[in-house]
Amino acid sequence: MTPGGAPGSTRPVVSFGEPEGYDERVRPRKIGVSVRPKVAAAAACVVLGLGLIGGAVTGSWLTGEPGDTGARDSFTVAGGLWHNVPVDQLFPPTVAGRGAGPGGADRTWTRIAVAPDTGCTDAFDPLMRKVLAPVGCERLLRATYTDATQSYVTTVGLLFTKGDAAAMSALARRFKDENLGSRTDLMPRPYAAQNTVAADFGPGQRASWTVSVLTDAPVVVYAVSGWADGRTVDEPEPAAEAMESGITTAPAQAGLGNEAQGLADRVERGLRQTVSSPTEKPS
Repeated sequence: MTPGGAPGSTRPVVSFGEPEGYDERVRPRKIGVSVRPKVAAAAACVVLGLGLIGGAVTGSWLTGEPGDTGARDSFTVAGGLWHNVPVDQLFPPTVAGRGAGPGGADRTWTRIAVAPDTGCTDAFDPLMRKVLAPVGCERLLRATYTDATQSYVTTVGLLFTKGDAAAMSALARRFKDENLGSRTDLMPRPYAAQNTVAADFGPGQRASWTVSVLTDAPVVVYAVSGWADGRTVDEPEPAAEAMESGITTAPAQAGLGNEAQGLADRVERGLRQTVSSPTEKPS
């Protein structure tokens, strides 16, 4: 739980007046009046130098390089989204997943419950809390969705941390280097909403999951999926593995890896769009 790009933003319209040249005494004169060769050469060098500097600054802004003011501002903005943005913007009532299902099939998810925003004490298993401890827990937002057939349920979460950019990068590296995202003892817990099809969606019903540690926002995005009938899953499978071609496990055959990954991807995408255009709802 951010954050890529600035969709919806526009470039300002800038107009320029008639240009003037300068003589060797720095007195303005209209372009077209002859200027001594040395002065012209010096002016050309200045223009070229400014162009190179401007290009370098623009490139840094576009790529969000570490230390860039724009990147730092976006990181800070993302950290405050949990109390600045309506829940319908972070967790839309309906999420379209074009091509998100097995074989590129389309998916549609409907939100059936939103958990109260809380801390992280009871939201993760003890070992997962220990892994996340270096970045802390500012706030946790969760919502549970079901597919169009109400056969599957998926909880998606946005963990807003207290970590800075360096701490988030370190956690992301650890997840990658130690393959923490594939460990069954580090699965996120689901949100079982009473009086819904997810009422029986407990820890034993977790079938597939994904965890994404963002480095351009103090957010960990995750999703965990299971069957809506409350069946127990003996061998959960990480979404990345369940989505591989030829896998015949039950979560893979049911497309539960696609459910978790597809929904997490779209919630993360919406988060990034919100950071870029906080006053506009992501499409």
